[in-house]
Amino acid sequence: MQETSEQYRDRMYGYVQGRDPLKLQAAAPAKLAQLLKRTSPAKARKRPAPGKWSIAEIVAHLADTELVIGCRLRMVLGAPGISLQPFDQDAWAAAMSYGKRDAKKSFAQYRGFRESNVALLKLLTPEQWKQSGMHPERGEQTIETIARMTAGHDLNHFSQIERILSAKK
Repeated sequence: MQETSEQYRDRMYGYVQGRDPLKLQAAAPAKLAQLLKRTSPAKARKRPAPGKWSIAEIVAHLADTELVIGCRLRMVLGAPGISLQPFDQDAWAAAMSYGKRDAKKSFAQYRGFRESNVALLKLLTPEQWKQSGMHPERGEQTIETIARMTAGHDLNHFSQIERILSAKK
């Protein structure tokens, strides 16, 4: 059974519960770098099971998602109430060859996009944190909501990477 939008939101919020999403986002690149030090490029491209993403695919997804998050933040800030475009992560993974992408290069992209997005978030006024756009699957998304979801998304995928790394070879 596929997870509903509400279940997904609640799961992402659960990862962040009681913690500052901006601090989590700022710390995320260092955490991911530590995880990537524990694998080789060849092992990073190995899928843990059929239909499950490899570490390299997860990192490519994180990089592309961070690019999308940056666009969404800027769209909401520039045009509050704007419609936010969803994307199919599996279609992106196939179309953009996540399985062939180098995890270190994807990480560098992720880190650059993340640093830009965190710098922007740090500049926002309390009123700007309440600005929102409309996501067709998730409803109203404030800047605050996007920040919480992003922090949870990171932690979700870091947990996946940790499970892959700790699995018996």
